[in-house]
Amino acid sequence: MDARSSLSDVETGTTGGNRSAIERLDPADLAALGNLEFVARSVVEGFLIGLHRSPHRGFSVEFAENRPYVPGDDTRHMDWRMYGRSDRYYIKQYEEETNLRAYLALDTSRSMAWSSAPGRILSKLEYARLLAASLAYLLLRQGDAAGLLAFDDRIRLRLQPRATRRHLAPLLAALAGLEGAGSTDAGSAVREVALRMRRRGLVVLISDLLVDPGGTLRALHFLRHRGHEVLVFHLMDPGERELPEAGDAVFFDPEDESELRADSSALRPEYRRAVENAVRTWRTECRRMGADYHLFTTDTPLGPVLGQYLEKRSRLG
Repeated sequence: MDARSSLSDVETGTTGGNRSAIERLDPADLAALGNLEFVARSVVEGFLIGLHRSPHRGFSVEFAENRPYVPGDDTRHMDWRMYGRSDRYYIKQYEEETNLRAYLALDTSRSMAWSSAPGRILSKLEYARLLAASLAYLLLRQGDAAGLLAFDDRIRLRLQPRATRRHLAPLLAALAGLEGAGSTDAGSAVREVALRMRRRGLVVLISDLLVDPGGTLRALHFLRHRGHEVLVFHLMDPGERELPEAGDAVFFDPEDESELRADSSALRPEYRRAVENAVRTWRTECRRMGADYHLFTTDTPLGPVLGQYLEKRSRLG
């Protein structure tokens, strides 16, 4: 697939049907373009083209640095420069007036750096980076504030939520520099986010969830108890969903570097049941606490993932 050609079609709106080509573009083709801002913009703009052609309505398409004037607004906050350019009245909108404050909590542990087919399938971290960049772009485009917290067994990076256009560049630069290392302690990271968010907001957890479920679920419940909304994107490599029929194989744990020799064909049924049980547990417990949970493999186009975010966002008003 020619990624640049597909993106060109998306940006010019020449693709047919209600869905834009970006929703079908392979994530590995997107990553090959290199420039994270270009990729994020292309993903979001292409997705919104498809959205605007569909029956769904009601999503803002402008940054929130200004909003239209309505009778009763304080004229001291009038943006006269915008009036001069557009002959319309706009009020300068300050950060505390944004619709939503969101933290993107991104797992950067060593297991996230793994791919079952390097060069053909993105690692979970590479996919998470594209997803987080696209979500940040979409948040800012809709007038919401986007923050970032990257973690493994401790917090590696933290950017407070901001809603200005200038915030996109440092956020994307931070994402581009992330590398997979260390083990995972999602529970402590989520709890720290909860303590730092003074206003009610949204926390988007992006992780392979190779963690102790108990500690992470307790932290997510703590978030919900404090009134925050929670959206969990569980990422899996296609090779993690189903063991290959490879016979004798060496299984390697990227976090503790342990190895296990076994017959993969004999383990396949038991492994499948273990994966299904783990996914069922996460989905059930998240639903029980009022959090949204979605499982995606790293070969999934980003369109459906953004669709799940927008569905969540539309329910928040």
